[in-house]
Parts: sequence; structure tokens; C-alpha cells
Amino acid sequence: MNQTNPIILVLYYSRHGATRKLAELIAQGVESVPGAEARLRTVPAVSTVTEATAPDIPASGAPYVELQDLADCAGLAMGSPTRFGNMAAALKYFLDGTSTDWLAGTLAGKPAAVFTSTGSLHGGQESTLLSMMIPLLHHGMLVMGLPYTQPELMTTATGGSPYGPTHWSGLDGDKPVSEDEKRLAIEAGRRLAETAARLWRTR
Repeated sequence: MNQTNPIILVLYYSRHGATRKLAELIAQGVESVPGAEARLRTVPAVSTVTEATAPDIPASGAPYVELQDLADCAGLAMGSPTRFGNMAAALKYFLDGTSTDWLAGTLAGKPAAVFTSTGSLHGGQESTLLSMMIPLLHHGMLVMGLPYTQPELMTTATGGSPYGPTHWSGLDGDKPVSEDEKRLAIEAGRRLAETAARLWRTR
């Protein structure tokens, strides 16, 4: 693929829409950087039955990710809701199928960031972020967090972590994204895109 501008892949799994909101804010931050393009992608749910089928294209939201998206991207933002302090099975299932890209070094040297949402304020947000970092480090990616030069990290009463943007969605998943969460997510996208663009120009 002959690309003229860096593509930032914003890959997420979202069951009830909270993680998707963060993904869209991160994409907004990406596209605030001149020339950077955000590519929103999701993964299908994992079935608990032996055989299950779903349409190739989701009924709503972003298209499903393909391995070619990993090759095309100059940077990756990856997000999942918290599942017992870990990433959701749907995202882990996709990552488990990227061995060929791992061996080829498809993602090596590219910057990455992670994000999450959870129903309870202390429900394992940071451990979920760490769980997503580990496979990205195995892929040789340059994992980025959020610096404390972002004042919202010191003032937030909702989500937000130096490890990456987070959202406290509430027990029913209906809490809106707070102003602090919003600013941190947009800033994460901007920082990721700026870093990717600098590396892109030196390739």
C-alpha cells in the first residue's frame, strides 16, 4: 500500500459503547495532528458455543480489523473494557492470531497506547492497561503512557491513568465521559500521532 500520510489504527472491543466512546475521542486527538489519519476498527465477540456465525460487517460502528490494518498503521491505540482486571477475550483472541506479524516484525518500532473502561472506579483499570501492553511489547512496539504534565491526571475524580486513558462508566454503563477523561483521551491520541509522524518521516 502506497501511503502518503501516517495511519493510526484505533483498535477496540466495546460491549456497551463506553470503550467505543474513548476510541472516538482518541481518534479525534489523532486527527488534530496535520496529516495523521485515524482508522477505527473493532473485533467480533467470542462465542461461548461450538459454532456461531456473525455477519462479516458489524451492524453498527467500526468495521472489523484485518491483519492488513497492522501492516498499514504507523501507530496503534488499543482498547478494551475491563474483565476481572484483564482485557476482554475478544481482543485477546485477535492478538493470539497475530503470530505471523510477530515473526515478521510488522509492528516492531511503531508507537502504541492502550485504553480501557470499567463499571467501578477501582475495578482493575490499570491492570487491564498493563495486560494489553504485554503483547504489544512482545511485538516490539514502543508503548506510550500519559505524562503528569497533563494536569487532569492530578485532578480527575473519574478515570485517567499515567498508563493510558480510562473511563469510569458506572454499574449500568451510563456515566458520560467526564471532561478530564475526554481531555486525557484526546491528548493520548495527539501524542501518539505526533510520535508516529516523527518516526514516519525518518523511515
